[in-house]
Amino acid sequence: MNTRKLYYEDCHLNVFSATVTSCEKTDKGYAVTLDATAFYPEGGGQACDLGTLGDANVLDVREKEDIIHLCDKPLAVSSQVEGRLDYDRRLYQMQQHTGEHIVSGVVNRLLCGRNVGFHVGADVVTLDFNIPISMAELWEVERQANEAVFRNLPVKCFTPDPEELKTISYRAKKELPWPVRIVEVPDYDTCACCGVHVESTGELGLIKLLSCIKFHEGVRVEMVCGVRAYELIWEIFEQNRQVSQAFSAKMLETAAAAQKMNDFLAKEKFRAAALERKLFALIAQSYEEKGDVVHFEEALEPASVRALAEAIAQTCGGTAAVFSESQNGHHMCLVNKQAQVRELGQALCQALGGKGGGKPGSFQGSVQATREQIEGFFSQN
Repeated sequence: MNTRKLYYEDCHLNVFSATVTSCEKTDKGYAVTLDATAFYPEGGGQACDLGTLGDANVLDVREKEDIIHLCDKPLAVSSQVEGRLDYDRRLYQMQQHTGEHIVSGVVNRLLCGRNVGFHVGADVVTLDFNIPISMAELWEVERQANEAVFRNLPVKCFTPDPEELKTISYRAKKELPWPVRIVEVPDYDTCACCGVHVESTGELGLIKLLSCIKFHEGVRVEMVCGVRAYELIWEIFEQNRQVSQAFSAKMLETAAAAQKMNDFLAKEKFRAAALERKLFALIAQSYEEKGDVVHFEEALEPASVRALAEAIAQTCGGTAAVFSESQNGHHMCLVNKQAQVRELGQALCQALGGKGGGKPGSFQGSVQATREQIEGFFSQN
C-alpha cells in the first residue's frame, strides 16, 4: 500500500490523523507505516521530519517500497493516530532548501555554473559549484537571490506528463526517468527535486551568503535563509554592538577601530620586545662566570623563556636553566653552549612530570611542578 504524501499537498501541515497499516519491531525501534503522512522522508538533500505519532517519538523517516516511520514505541495496526511534526525543523529545512534552489538558479543563469552538491546542515547550508566565483560575483548572486525573495513569487511544485516534460528546460544532476517532479521559481530557477519547499519566496525572508572558498575545481559556498538568517544576523549585530562599546566607536566604524587597535598593539609588541632584550641582557650580566644557573622569571611565554636562557648561557659559562610559571606548572628551557643538555632535560621531565625536546645544546618544554620541586631537583643533580 502506498502512503498518501500529505507533505506534497500542504507543506505547512504539521498536525494530521492517519491509520496505522503496519508495525514491525527492528533492532533500532519500530518500523511503522501509515495510510497517509505529513512526515517527509530523507531525500533530495533534505533531512527527514521528526515529531510524534500518538505517544511514540518518530526517530527517522525513510522511503523504500513505502514510507517507514522509525518509532521508539509500537503502534497498534488499524488504530488511528495523531501525527505532530517538529514544525521548526520542517520550516528550517524548507527555507534552506528553497533558498538553495534560488541561489543555484541564479549562479546557473548569471555565471553558467552548475550545482554539483549541497547539504543542509544544522547551522548552515553548503553549496558546491563547478566554477570559480569571485567575491564581487558572489555579492551579485546574493543581490539577485534576495530580489526573488522580495518579489514574493509563487513556488510551483508539479509533476508534468511525459509530453509536457519534454518542453520544460530544467536543472538536474543526471538523466531522470519519468515521473519527474519539477520545482519552479519563475524567472529564477526550474529544477527537478523531490523535496518540500515553501509556497512563496517571501516566506524565506532573507538569503545570506556567508563564505566562498575553493573546493576541487570550483567553490563551496555557505549560506543561511529565513529564521536561521535572522538568528545569525542578530548574533552578529549583538557581537558588533559589544565591539563598538569596547572601542567607543560607532557600529559602522568598528572595522576601522579594530584596525587602529591592531596597529597600536603591533607597535607595542615591537617596543616590548626591545625592552625585553635589554632586560635579558642585564639579567645575563648578573650571572657572568657563575657557572650553572637556575633562574625563575615571571610571566614569560615559551619563546621568551628560550631567549632569556640563551642570553644567560652566553655569560654564565655553564648550563642556563630558565623557568616561568604557567597554568599547569612551568615553561622551561635549558641551554649550554659547550655541552649537551638533553639527558639533563629528560631526567628533569621524568622526575617532575614534564615533556620537551630540542637540539644539541638546548632542551625546551614544560614541567608540572612547583618552584620548590624544581629547586629540589637541581640541588640533587
